[in-house]
Amino acid sequence: MAISSLLPADSPRLAGESSDHIRLLAESGARLPPIVVQRSTMRVIDGMHRLQAALLCGETEIEVRFFDGPEKDSFVLAVESNITHGLPLSLRERATAAERIIRSHAQWSNQAIGEITGLDAKTIATLRQSAEDLPQVDARIGRDGRVRPVDGAKGRRLAAELIAEHPNSPLRQIAHAAGVSLGTASDVRRRIRSDQDPVPAGGRSVHGQPGAPCSVPEPQRSSPDPKAAEHRRRIVLQRLRKDPSLRFNEVGRALLRWLEVQAVEDKEWERLLDSVPRHCTAAMVELARGCSEVWQEFAAQLERREQKSA
Repeated sequence: MAISSLLPADSPRLAGESSDHIRLLAESGARLPPIVVQRSTMRVIDGMHRLQAALLCGETEIEVRFFDGPEKDSFVLAVESNITHGLPLSLRERATAAERIIRSHAQWSNQAIGEITGLDAKTIATLRQSAEDLPQVDARIGRDGRVRPVDGAKGRRLAAELIAEHPNSPLRQIAHAAGVSLGTASDVRRRIRSDQDPVPAGGRSVHGQPGAPCSVPEPQRSSPDPKAAEHRRRIVLQRLRKDPSLRFNEVGRALLRWLEVQAVEDKEWERLLDSVPRHCTAAMVELARGCSEVWQEFAAQLERREQKSA
């Protein structure tokens, strides 16, 4: 891309770029990775130091990788990128970025935001408590992509009621109906049999983790929020990309590539639909439905394997 066609970054760096770091990159002579640019705005997301280094070397073009997504997600990507490589962000810059992400992604858990900003969950919780006029959410999306209610006690008490009403029902069925994880349902049943309150004292789980985890996979929610589902898919995919058991083998990397191709965001659908010529519609419909059936069967086989091992 021509450097002149790019706009400055919405950077988490409060003091801007470091001239020393720019000079160091320019003098290194190494081939640097492509910068990341938001396609819709042509604004740099990650790579302003590399861009300035290219200008210092007299370059007029630079290699780019496009990101298709809303601006609030562009900022998240900018923060995450600057945490994992390049010139580190200061503690103040990370905290300021976290405050912004708390507002733009209030449905993300403290642990999820902490992982992106390089801060611990307690720090994120403190920043969240001090923030004003935050959107109120009943559930949050965790680092693992699961949706958990802010008040985990509700899910535990509902599971206890269902166990009392249907004592012979499979635990997996109870967990699904109550919107809790299988482990949580098992713990509730154990506590009931021991004449204990299904909600641990202080709202803590038996493992000492704050809040009883309550897993509610998005497809099972009665009124799924498309935006929340999109965020969930993105987080799950990011999590899978970092899993060494997938990253470090050929089949795992291939599976991740297929999933990345399939994970089309809402705003991409209109562009994809417009790109299909009318005379190709029937063939495209057949292929799309066929691919959907293949992925549905893949998911079903994974679920059956999980049930056998449970």
